[in-house]
Amino acid sequence: MIRLAANLSMLFTEHDFIDRFPAAAKAGFRGVEYLFPYAYDPDELRDALNANDLTQVLFNLPPGDWEAGDRGLTSLPGREQEFRDSVSRAIRYAEALDCSQLHAMAGLLPAEAGVDVRSAHLNTYVNNLRYAGAELAKVGKTLLIEPINGRDMPGFFLQRQAQARDILAQVGADNLRVQFDAYHCQIVEGDLIRNLETQFPNIGHVQIAGVPERQEPDVGELNYPAILARLDALGYQGWVGCEYRPAGGTQAGLGWGTDYGLTL
Repeated sequence: MIRLAANLSMLFTEHDFIDRFPAAAKAGFRGVEYLFPYAYDPDELRDALNANDLTQVLFNLPPGDWEAGDRGLTSLPGREQEFRDSVSRAIRYAEALDCSQLHAMAGLLPAEAGVDVRSAHLNTYVNNLRYAGAELAKVGKTLLIEPINGRDMPGFFLQRQAQARDILAQVGADNLRVQFDAYHCQIVEGDLIRNLETQFPNIGHVQIAGVPERQEPDVGELNYPAILARLDALGYQGWVGCEYRPAGGTQAGLGWGTDYGLTL
């Protein structure tokens, strides 16, 4: 059975952030995710979850200096201590919010990166994921990596599903999984259902959005009823994060999700 989680960094943005929790619950969502919780006290977030009977599904580790252009620390040589500090901070929030999965954004390669630079990023990435996986395992949490398309995020280190599988094999952590974003996968490599089937044994979380504009899932080139039916048939037990930008008001665009428990 498909379970939808509202990404509160993108949905219900007509409300202040804390007010997005009751808005999501009223619309029929039972889970929420968002990019980062760190601007808020974890107790305030915990209260918002409890008051609205919501599950915290996912959030990201601190990404570095987002405003300065950082998009994750995990593959960045020379910033290993900053990454380790980010793991500790994320775990504190995850325990407070009873969140079982955390995403470690890979970070960006420098422009025109050569073989040596790419190799250094790969080694850093693998070593940092081993460290984070071990730390999260101590508290029963799952670590996620996500291939992200280079059109939306130029230079992102991890872009392809096969690359993610190779990373999982190199890291060798039982609690390291793939965050499969259908939007990113379609843009980078297409053949979406076959990619989903191939990656399925490694998937810990799924996200969806329309392609190419990243709007509602019923807008654009993807047949989400078929994709979600295949995901369900494969036996997926996790959440499906709705990480899209509504074309208009969030509530007005939820008609696509009524078959999955959402309400207009």
